[in-house]
Amino acid sequence: MRRREFLAGLGSAAAWPVAALAQRPALPIVGYLHAALGEERNIEAFRRGLRETGFVEGQNVVIDYRFAENQRDRVSQFVGDFIKQNVAVIVSIGGTEQATMIKAATATSRIPVVFTSGADPVQNGLVASLNRPGGYLTGINMYIADLWPKQFDLLAKLLPNSHVFAILFSGGTPGQLKQLRQQAQPAADKIGKKLVVVTAFTPQEIESVFSDLVRQRADALAVAASPLAYARRDLLTSLAARYAIPTMYAFREAIEAGGLMSYGVDIPDVDRLVGVYVGRILKGDKPADLPVIQPARFEFMINLKTAKAFGLTIPPNLLALADEVIE
Repeated sequence: MRRREFLAGLGSAAAWPVAALAQRPALPIVGYLHAALGEERNIEAFRRGLRETGFVEGQNVVIDYRFAENQRDRVSQFVGDFIKQNVAVIVSIGGTEQATMIKAATATSRIPVVFTSGADPVQNGLVASLNRPGGYLTGINMYIADLWPKQFDLLAKLLPNSHVFAILFSGGTPGQLKQLRQQAQPAADKIGKKLVVVTAFTPQEIESVFSDLVRQRADALAVAASPLAYARRDLLTSLAARYAIPTMYAFREAIEAGGLMSYGVDIPDVDRLVGVYVGRILKGDKPADLPVIQPARFEFMINLKTAKAFGLTIPPNLLALADEVIE
């Protein structure tokens, strides 16, 4: 199925839960909110997690899909719709900022929320602790801060004569940007690299930031995971190629789009875990008692075709570390 047709189908699906509820009032509704646009395989992974707990869409659960397309004002609108529908659970796919907005919007209704987060959910006020969230939110923490030492080490192995590493931050609050700087700087210091952090919050800003990186003599770039970076991976990989900046991504989809290297969590597995937690809550588990999960599966990918286009030779010790090599 083509991606456009798939999303169109989801769009029509999003219109029928109210009618379906009128016909089958016993079916619980799950409000699924993605900060950008959902990928077919990731949404299917979410459904797979639901099936693991005994829930099948259209049989014993209804899913109302909403896609904010990186527009913050849509988040409030969609969450308001979910509250009016009295959904059983809200799913927040798209990072800490969106989850924080949903928590504020549901403070009165206290509808259970299962989120994905790249920043520390305790430090950012989503939950009281990882082991005992204590409220009506729980979810999956992708611990993006923990990726910097590994990503920088891999880049240093590829570029042993490099001096300046850059990070692109494209989603989150000023507080999260401050946290990123605090977390990434020690990783850069440890391997003797100067660290530059640049920001871009629109596709237009992403285009302009690459020329800034050239002026700052960045030898390599690491792209912090965000809904915008994920949705605009084609743009990012094309700009990295145009400006000849070797770039590390946090998700494999960027490598499939022509990026050079990626190290990060398995996104479909994260969505599967979200589905499992939603199913457990539908069965009666309380979010307060469900620990925030850290994914166990991380993957390192290399695109040899892209490396060749950059004029780079991948060292054997780096190839040996790769979980997958695209040729």
